[in-house]
Amino acid sequence: MSNQDRTLDHYQELMTINATSHLLRTARTVGLFDQLATGQQTLPALAENLGIPADRLLLLLQSLISVGIIEQYQEDYALSATARLLCQYDADLGDATWEKLANALRESPLDEPEKETRSAEFAARLRTRADAVAATQWVHTPAAMQAAEILGFGPSEETPDASSESNDSVAPAASQAVAGPVATEPIELLDLGCGSAVWSCAMAFREPAIHVTAIDSEAALVAAQSMADSIELNDRFEAKVGDVLDASLPADSYDMILIAQRLHAYSMEQVEQILKSCLASLKSGGRIVVIDLFRGPHRPTLSESLEALRLQVQTGEGAVPELKSAEQRFRDAGYESVQFTYIAASRVGLGMMIGSKP
Repeated sequence: MSNQDRTLDHYQELMTINATSHLLRTARTVGLFDQLATGQQTLPALAENLGIPADRLLLLLQSLISVGIIEQYQEDYALSATARLLCQYDADLGDATWEKLANALRESPLDEPEKETRSAEFAARLRTRADAVAATQWVHTPAAMQAAEILGFGPSEETPDASSESNDSVAPAASQAVAGPVATEPIELLDLGCGSAVWSCAMAFREPAIHVTAIDSEAALVAAQSMADSIELNDRFEAKVGDVLDASLPADSYDMILIAQRLHAYSMEQVEQILKSCLASLKSGGRIVVIDLFRGPHRPTLSESLEALRLQVQTGEGAVPELKSAEQRFRDAGYESVQFTYIAASRVGLGMMIGSKP
């Protein structure tokens, strides 16, 4: 294929992406998704209910079938499983976030006095982002199971290859270097800012010795408790209302502290505060595990770039850290044996950084 052909293909691909975006918004605007959310319908019924000529509506339906949003069963049309997820979790197609992108890019960094006056606004933005992450966190279940395996929890299995980026101390073979010893006594795991607790529950599911203490808002803990109940963790799961920044953690109490998809929503100063607080709460030899976005030396994928932009829009002060900077931040907080691996099963390029308390 010539360079000209590749350019034309890329052009067509971008135009198709934009057209698909408009298809989805049009279907939402005219009420098609709402109509089919109540059950499958025929073309004449849909045309009458929506007030759209059947021949024009058919063109829209056929296009939506091509992108996997609508399914056809003989004379009936229905929402696909993907469309039902959109209607349940992202009914506005993310517009509430992306419409703020231009302004978010133009925002100037806050000086200290402004940070004080906008602390309440920042807290509200953090809560909104945390709720959004928790609502769909269950989609990370395969990645959570892989993370648990990499950490050495559960029966010994061959771990799928995970792309690892390394500084001097980042594990080249994370499945071997990160794994801990076989549990012979209870493992106290703190899931700080747990969301739906999919990550900690996956670990507890694989390792019967784990007892999870999950800390988050009351609303998030409802989803977390439901997750724990679904895999019958019973008395191995304890939920506590608290805040990531001010959780009043007991000293020298946990074998592991997990912070998943939350840490890098905070400012650099707050991240340092959280890391030091967690260090004090770990037992000697205990590990902190941060699962989040990290920027490696490779060119970021579209999914990784979009997640980084979403983080900026939703928080204003959060940012995806460079791997070397994140590692140094761990060391500055007092952690040793800092290691990192990308989680191969993650659909958005999540990675895992681990540090140990001396």
